[in-house]
Amino acid sequence: MAFQKQYFDLVLVSGSLLIMFAYNLFHLYMYHNHPKTTELGFENHKKKVWSTTTTSDVSVAISVTGSNIAAATQLAIISLTLCTLIGAWTAYSSKNLYQFQTDFIYGDTSQFTISIKCISLLTCFLLAFSCFVQSVKHLTFSSYLMSNPFKDHDNVEDVVKEVKRAGEFWLLGLRALYFALNFLVWFFGPIPMLVSTIFMMMILFCHDTRDPRKLIMTKISKRLPEATSSIPP
Repeated sequence: MAFQKQYFDLVLVSGSLLIMFAYNLFHLYMYHNHPKTTELGFENHKKKVWSTTTTSDVSVAISVTGSNIAAATQLAIISLTLCTLIGAWTAYSSKNLYQFQTDFIYGDTSQFTISIKCISLLTCFLLAFSCFVQSVKHLTFSSYLMSNPFKDHDNVEDVVKEVKRAGEFWLLGLRALYFALNFLVWFFGPIPMLVSTIFMMMILFCHDTRDPRKLIMTKISKRLPEATSSIPP
């Protein structure tokens, strides 16, 4: 039984991480090759239209950018605060945490595994903090570009580029928080983490994809004339 519990986390947690990485790689592939089928690609298209049409009204553009900066700043502060609290909590109550894990959790409850859980959780929050800070950086620079009185085509393209990068870092920060949530569930055992991962990936797929059935039908309708034209009479 001790052997099974020792390797229970190794199998289920590895499977959970494999599912999370596989889905995010799939989403990255769809974003780069079929951007209109993803929410991020759709948002980037709308942001490009917004950036090219609102450069004439600087006050509105900077107001919208400022609200996004405030939101990213708040999430960065929350991520850093959680890092501090988790670090202090694990440092001063490691014995109580180990006792809780030993009594109630079915899985590997060694001190080494508990340390890996805490480090993984802290790493995710630190990555989220870094991504949100980068998002603030690009949004701030886009505000400077929008307020430039000498607007030309290159300036508009730079604004679109900075707003797009800010959105990408925003999404990366949210993904880091999703990973942190799964690592937090890992404290209650590898089985809850696997179940949480499966449900989260299903929810993210529905959130990240823009009507996959319509995409499939569109591809079929485009390829059907090509296939019929290639058939010899």
